[in-house]
Amino acid sequence: MARLPELSNRATLSPEAQASFDAIAGTRGSVHGPFAMLLHSPELAERAAHLGAYIRFGSQLPDAERELAIITTARNFDCDYEWAAHARIASDVGVSKEAIDIVANGEPVSGLCDDYAVIVQFARELLDQHRVSDDGFAAVKKRFGESGAIELTATVGYYSMIACVLNATEIEAPDGSPKLP
Repeated sequence: MARLPELSNRATLSPEAQASFDAIAGTRGSVHGPFAMLLHSPELAERAAHLGAYIRFGSQLPDAERELAIITTARNFDCDYEWAAHARIASDVGVSKEAIDIVANGEPVSGLCDDYAVIVQFARELLDQHRVSDDGFAAVKKRFGESGAIELTATVGYYSMIACVLNATEIEAPDGSPKLP
């Protein structure tokens, strides 16, 4: 059970929170999950949603690579809600079940194609060691360029924040959603 009420009913919100609610709903269609928690701080919710909209819908990273970074982050934080949402999206954008399972089970990246292995290894290093090796950074820079390397780093960072919000407030994945092993 969530530790705070989910603020997903616009009518019950303060005028400030309603404005933030409207901004979030305008880019996402609804307000739920992490944003229903972030609305306890309306300005933060709106700013986080703005950054998230860019990362999710405007980033130069290809959809599959972005989703691999997100599910690797969700796996690292044991965040079932984030996993449930983004494992489905990863599948929808063409990430194979085998690749998703490798991430879910923390298996070696040797079972992934090179393009995917670079993403997962980079995210794992950053999350586990709080740094990325020279080889890991060089591989990402070669694959995506300098701006892409920064966008990948920001994607991992943003979804780390979202996982922290979800885990701290104990927002659970919807019933019937895939769970992390």
